Amino acid sequence: MGIYEMAPASKSGKKAAVDAASWMFNVVTSVGIIIVNKTLMATYGFSFATTLTGLHFATTTLMTSVLRWLGYIQASHLPLPELLKFILFANFSIVGMNVSLMWNSVGFYQIAKLSMIPVSCLLEVVFDKIRYSRDTKLSIAVVLLGVAVCTVTDVSVNARGFIAAFVAVWSTSLQQYYVHFLQRKYSLSSFNLLGHTAPAQAATLLLIGPFLDFWLANKRVDTFDYSLMSVLFIILSCTIAVGTNLSQFICIGRFTAVSFQVLGHMKTILVLILGFFCFGKEGLSLQVVVGMIIAVVGMIWYGSASSKPGGKERRSHSMSNNRQQKHGGSSDSSEHDENV
Repeated sequence: MGIYEMAPASKSGKKAAVDAASWMFNVVTSVGIIIVNKTLMATYGFSFATTLTGLHFATTTLMTSVLRWLGYIQASHLPLPELLKFILFANFSIVGMNVSLMWNSVGFYQIAKLSMIPVSCLLEVVFDKIRYSRDTKLSIAVVLLGVAVCTVTDVSVNARGFIAAFVAVWSTSLQQYYVHFLQRKYSLSSFNLLGHTAPAQAATLLLIGPFLDFWLANKRVDTFDYSLMSVLFIILSCTIAVGTNLSQFICIGRFTAVSFQVLGHMKTILVLILGFFCFGKEGLSLQVVVGMIIAVVGMIWYGSASSKPGGKERRSHSMSNNRQQKHGGSSDSSEHDENV
């Protein structure tokens, strides 16, 4: 009997270790690319964010092509309509975020980013019939409160800024939901899905990027004064972006879009802490420290609440479990399998 008990525990421990490694991979690459891009834009004046994102996906395309050639990525199928929908959501997300940052105050931009969590929850409730427990909902609210205290300062909004933020929030939430949906529906690994989506994103962003960046920054990417150091930082940014893109697909595939968003705010806290070490006490006020503590408590609570039976589960499966219990059947094992 001891052997049978050890097997599930060992499997559960292995899953937790892989989850933690996947999340750390995403945190390290995401924070790294933020630092590199900030240096590239602030120090060297390379303010062409959309074009740079296109270069990121071009590098990712090269990586997936090499891995496919070496035999590490197997052939897979993704219908063209599904690919086009994903590219539409993903590109609107990138463009919407850039425009929202330009047209809105930093405070409203942060509020818009926070609203992605309830929007992602709504998508899971509507499309996946997910049901959240009271504790899970409260823990999400605590995370939102903590990050808001950390990051939201002056809040001003205008009509065009609100529209840009609305498009950015919904397209980003749909894109992240769709990553999980496509991986599950077509049994695609993160590498396979990137292999399908990265070439199309690279092509479209490199096509519209220079025009959008000229509109946003009033500068042309082809007339930029490229120095050796700026080119090296662009290459470094593209290299790290391969890991960022891959880790995002891995994490959403393992955690779902809502959990990815909740845990994603840990990166915001890490960036604030790094800002403290780089810029001194000006980067970390009492308000920010209090916000960090609230957010971390909320994240720990969310992890505990969502992993409990009934914390976050498919509604239809939960109902079938209840019916089994009424008929005297044991549902302990099925309840564990059906938790999301």
